[in-house]
Amino acid sequence: MLNENSIADFKAKLRGRLIEPGDKDYDEARKVHNGMIHKKPRAIVRCADVADVINSVNFARENGLLAAIRGGGHNAGGLGICDDGLVIDLSPIKYTRVDPTVRTVTVGGGCTWGDVDHATHVFGLATPSGIISTTGVGGLTLGGGIGYLTRKCGLSIDNLLSADVVLANGNFVKASADENSDLFWALRGGGGNFGVVTSFTFKLHPIDMIYGGPMFYELSETAGVMKWYRDFIHAAPDDLNGFFAFLTVPPVAPFPEHLHMKKMCGIVWAYAGPQEKAEETFKPIRDFKKPALDFVGPLPQPALQSMFDALYPPGLQWYWRADFVNELSDDAIKQHIHFGEKLPTMHSTMHMYPIDGAASRVGKRDTAWNYRDSKWAQVIVGVDPDPVNKEKIISWTKSYYDALHPYSAGGAYVNFLMGDEGEERVKKTYGDNYERLVAIKNKYDPDNFFRVNQNIKPAG
Repeated sequence: MLNENSIADFKAKLRGRLIEPGDKDYDEARKVHNGMIHKKPRAIVRCADVADVINSVNFARENGLLAAIRGGGHNAGGLGICDDGLVIDLSPIKYTRVDPTVRTVTVGGGCTWGDVDHATHVFGLATPSGIISTTGVGGLTLGGGIGYLTRKCGLSIDNLLSADVVLANGNFVKASADENSDLFWALRGGGGNFGVVTSFTFKLHPIDMIYGGPMFYELSETAGVMKWYRDFIHAAPDDLNGFFAFLTVPPVAPFPEHLHMKKMCGIVWAYAGPQEKAEETFKPIRDFKKPALDFVGPLPQPALQSMFDALYPPGLQWYWRADFVNELSDDAIKQHIHFGEKLPTMHSTMHMYPIDGAASRVGKRDTAWNYRDSKWAQVIVGVDPDPVNKEKIISWTKSYYDALHPYSAGGAYVNFLMGDEGEERVKKTYGDNYERLVAIKNKYDPDNFFRVNQNIKPAG
């Protein structure tokens, strides 16, 4: 049992701060990105360094406390927080170091992708990340890392060179192709099941300016756009990425007033090839159909990465459902149109991220991320600021998912899973790699200390 003496001893070992329910900033500290998640931990430790992480893991283990690990706090299912346990918050471990000669960046476990972009862009370099710059590096990477550069550079995990990890027994190890290679394999897609990653080192690519942005089309044109897009994107050069979306145009500049609050379909493009070839690359796209809005042009890579940050601030209500998709059939398109026309709120959306190109040329068994042969990672997201609309956005998301799931590949991108989808869903997500992940879990976390996640349970 926890007592005042053990807590006092723990505090004395910390450089960071321990926040408890009686503290005035406790309610603020327990908030995560998803405003639908309300959990009350016994304490939150803001770790200043690796020593704090080690002490926190040991304290939680020795006192039988459930532990949740928080990086950026973006996780859809709110898995960076827990009731009655200890939240090990990495947000103060925020540093970046770029080596432009060998093209690498090392970042602390509390960094967001905006921190990484800021550090690397000045050198004209980038590494694959997501599509929102406030997303945490740790969560996105450990789940795989899909984003604007997927087709050109692969997933975030395909660019991960090494990681520093605090294990369940409190030991500190490095994981790379040469050290603890089994752990390194599992970290690349296996989520937070194996330890607390306090530092990541990524390979960088010479990417500075992007030619990209959104193109929106009338909702009545969706069938034609989706059929054209499904063929076009997979024949496109790796330098070109574009994800399909249903959306409601925000009632703000720079969007033209006549489109405000209008439901539309669109493609958000990112071309990372030579800028002098950008217009030529986009000629067949613009020749296909004139969009109602064309905001595609040259812009710095971090500008595209942060383009939608303001639309999705912390605290909105979020509910997700997702699938991998091998084929976008005409029948599936009919279902997409049915639900796309019924977007329940302005922030709600559906995205289809292509995961072919460079990402598809990594073997299914080379990392824990199993769906290398799928074509898209699809996510259906009900979002709204107002808790009153919670049931409305959940109902739409689930109905949409139920209608499309029969057309899916079975599993889903682990970062898009909610916390209530069950063990079978996790198994399907890892497929043929699941048993190997269990064996590695048995080795590094046999007591399932790290279980506030999409859990891979140890055997026995």
